[in-house]
Amino acid sequence: MADKNGKPGFWDNLIAPKGGLFGAQLAGWTPGPAAKSGLGCRVLADQMVEVAPSIALAADVYVPKAPGRYPAVIAFAAYSKELQAAGVPAGNNETGSPPVFTDRGYAHVIVTRRGMGRSGGAEAVYLNDTDVEDHAKVIQWAAAQPWCDGQVVLFGTSYYGLTQPQVARLRPPALKGFFTNEMCTDYFRHIAMFGGAPQPDFFALWMGANFTPLQFRLRVPPLLRAVVSHITNSALKHVWWPQLKKRMARIMKAFQRQVPTPRTRQLFAGLMLDGKTRATSVLPAGPSGALGDIEVPFVVVQNAGYLNLHQFGAYDLFENAGTPKDQCWLIVGPATYDLPVYAWQLEALAFFDHLVYGADNGYAAQPRVRYWTEGAKDYRSASDWPLPGSTALRLYPASNGADAATHRLDRAPGEGGTNRWAAVPLGAIVTAGFDEVESQRLTFELPIEEEMELTGPVTVSLSFSCNEIDSYVVARTGLVSADGGYQILSMGAIRPACRRIDVARSTMTEIAIDIDTPEPLTPGVPVTLRFSLTPQPVVLMPGERLRLDIASRTDLLRSDVSHGHAQFDVQVPPYYARNTLHYGPDTFIELRRTGQG
Repeated sequence: MADKNGKPGFWDNLIAPKGGLFGAQLAGWTPGPAAKSGLGCRVLADQMVEVAPSIALAADVYVPKAPGRYPAVIAFAAYSKELQAAGVPAGNNETGSPPVFTDRGYAHVIVTRRGMGRSGGAEAVYLNDTDVEDHAKVIQWAAAQPWCDGQVVLFGTSYYGLTQPQVARLRPPALKGFFTNEMCTDYFRHIAMFGGAPQPDFFALWMGANFTPLQFRLRVPPLLRAVVSHITNSALKHVWWPQLKKRMARIMKAFQRQVPTPRTRQLFAGLMLDGKTRATSVLPAGPSGALGDIEVPFVVVQNAGYLNLHQFGAYDLFENAGTPKDQCWLIVGPATYDLPVYAWQLEALAFFDHLVYGADNGYAAQPRVRYWTEGAKDYRSASDWPLPGSTALRLYPASNGADAATHRLDRAPGEGGTNRWAAVPLGAIVTAGFDEVESQRLTFELPIEEEMELTGPVTVSLSFSCNEIDSYVVARTGLVSADGGYQILSMGAIRPACRRIDVARSTMTEIAIDIDTPEPLTPGVPVTLRFSLTPQPVVLMPGERLRLDIASRTDLLRSDVSHGHAQFDVQVPPYYARNTLHYGPDTFIELRRTGQG
């Protein structure tokens, strides 16, 4: 334990933790020399940060061994802090590796919000306004500590990432910038309701993994964390992690069987039973719509592997933040799933060195947009998103006959016609051999005759009817290689009864749908559905095929973490139904093509 004057405890620092770098680190460049290096790591465990009378938050502060005052990198979330430095493959280990930051001349501060672990106060709904205010107080507290030079930046993934724009809106004076990865800006549509439907698969997994009584009382001494880090961050990770990754789906199902705390279960019930509109959702709104309040520089990273979580927040932030355009950057990375999330630490350190140390390392000259391109397997760059000079490529689905046939994508609308697919609820009973007589998806392909790059927003418009009052529609794009191999590219979904477009919340990358005012279908009467898919930059080569699949269940179009994707099953469609796609000018997929029109 650290004593009251903040000196490092002897036993806590008997063994220094080992740092870890894993996954993507730099987006297609090599920075100049680091501002500082080789400074080591020591921990000030369980520092208490007073945020209200009789309420203090617990923080682990990792600082360089070399005495001095350093910029602070803060990570704030509702998760336990006890395993963050250990490098274990837990889903809440998303702060980065503390020794990586301290070695480069930063204090790494990992904070747990009220009610979790040793932090005082009561647990409440996630991402609430009190958390945001506490976060701002932690920033100012860190700036005033003897180990800090008064400058604070933020880093983290997912929960640790999406708290950053929230607090940046408050403009705490010590905050100089932030680096956020895999984040959301509108918690209702980006987390709670995927395409107008709740996500119990995600929430049950997430809550079972992170908010059980064990997680709340967990205590791992820093010495033990350090010992574990030497195992988990050794070269053996390249052996055990691929084996663990293959079993991750089974591990996730095991987390869903864990029993969260009563308060967490109440939140789950509120989300699934009552949170069908913005007004009734227990989640706060999030910073979308108020991102213009943000002024500090930032980097935002989008993981293309998240297909129904963290889909569009990065693009909303990049488009709408008030930060000067020459001081914010967007990185679209490859589809990856690694635990703990140690990606992008070197990119963040290069950004922070530029920002707080004034290092001439080349960051200021980096293009505003860098994006990993599937097919070509390299990073490309642009001055903005969507890419200036890119042109719309509109492809029209057209029938090749029977529903189960592989249909085609044409460059001009056809003369009409229809194909149908069966919408069967997830887990519903069907007769043996049902799929032999009724197709549950439609497939369309475009043979590639010349090299083309498709980078930017992806929009689907469908003329659709159903013999029920509601259904569910999922669209997926993929790349079929010349040898027949398949790689998923992007995904999106819509509940047809929630087809009205929320213009005020839409961005250049996302068509926001209005979930608050469902309009039941009239059986057999076509309506137009317009919705967005996750962008995935790709270069297509001659001999390959671009594939579009349409179905009514995410599990029928799934990828999984073993292939770099985080995807969750959605409990839809609500009814057995027959869905019909009507061909013509209102049924198309629109992508953005670079270079040629």
